[in-house]
Amino acid sequence: MIEDKNQQRTQLSDLGEFGLIDHLTQNFKITQSSTVKGIGDDAAVLNFENKRVVVTTDLLVEGVHFDLSYVPLKHLGYKSIVVNLSDVFAMNAKATQVTVSIAVSNRFPLEALEELYAGIETAANVYGIDVIGGDTTSSTTGLLISVTALGEVEANEEVYRNGAKSNDLLVVSGDLGAAYMGLQVLEREKEVYKVNPNNQPDLEPYTYIIERQLKPEARKDIPVLLAELGVKPTAMIDVSDGLSSEIIHICKQSEVGCDLYEEKIPLDPQVISTCEEFDIDSTTVALNGGEDYELLFTISQDDYVKIKANPNLTVIGHMKQASEGMHLVTRADTRIPIKAQGWKNFNA
Repeated sequence: MIEDKNQQRTQLSDLGEFGLIDHLTQNFKITQSSTVKGIGDDAAVLNFENKRVVVTTDLLVEGVHFDLSYVPLKHLGYKSIVVNLSDVFAMNAKATQVTVSIAVSNRFPLEALEELYAGIETAANVYGIDVIGGDTTSSTTGLLISVTALGEVEANEEVYRNGAKSNDLLVVSGDLGAAYMGLQVLEREKEVYKVNPNNQPDLEPYTYIIERQLKPEARKDIPVLLAELGVKPTAMIDVSDGLSSEIIHICKQSEVGCDLYEEKIPLDPQVISTCEEFDIDSTTVALNGGEDYELLFTISQDDYVKIKANPNLTVIGHMKQASEGMHLVTRADTRIPIKAQGWKNFNA
């Protein structure tokens, strides 16, 4: 996409660093009352008054976290914001601001970065957040994107990973495994393209799972929904590294065990059919795939009646004493210890 010789190519050196920042951020609007000063000074100025502030940051590296042979830059800009906002929502907080920094090599013209920032701007508009700063610098290894997200939450309304109690119910939003299977389809089509560049892939049967990979959405709606239902989770985390890894995080932080029921794990029909096509076990994909950006949380059993009829939420298990361990209860009623097989940055 960025190597198309027919496209206009403006060298980044034509603008310089400050000119580049001004150009890429000229359309960003301020919408949050907590933003006193955004882009354009030495630092942003924020005023959260009596709220607590939530801060999270992520680094996305070309060749590690994304592959530009099939990831459009606009989608990448959108996704880079969304994955950070997901962590804010996992704290039961409202997302308010982000900073965006990029390191970029000279193979990227200005027009490529305009696409990236168009995605960032779209995400800011969709989620109602302010882009308040960042940095640009050169890179010798491709594209790196660092995003820091901020949010606000009323005192004592924040939710940590360490509050789950034995007998709490384990609940997840949405469905799982779609992003991983979308990645499998994209990787397969990339290999086909290498062999035959004239081949045009038919991605129509995979629309949902590819969108879940390329343009995920963070569950901004879930903290709002839970507040409306009068439910405060006892622990919460976003599903970025796979369901099994996230369950282990909650269990270890809360010093509890867990029974997860295989038959309760929510799967989209497109995930099931694509798993069959690839001859991959769908439960394994849901447990270990990652990048779903759903919210996984625990609630008191007393709150079950408040959520049981909600189509956005699925009870998938319950917490136990730590001594009882963490287990997947299969459809055949076999108990298998839960292990983290999801995304691990430093494993080969």
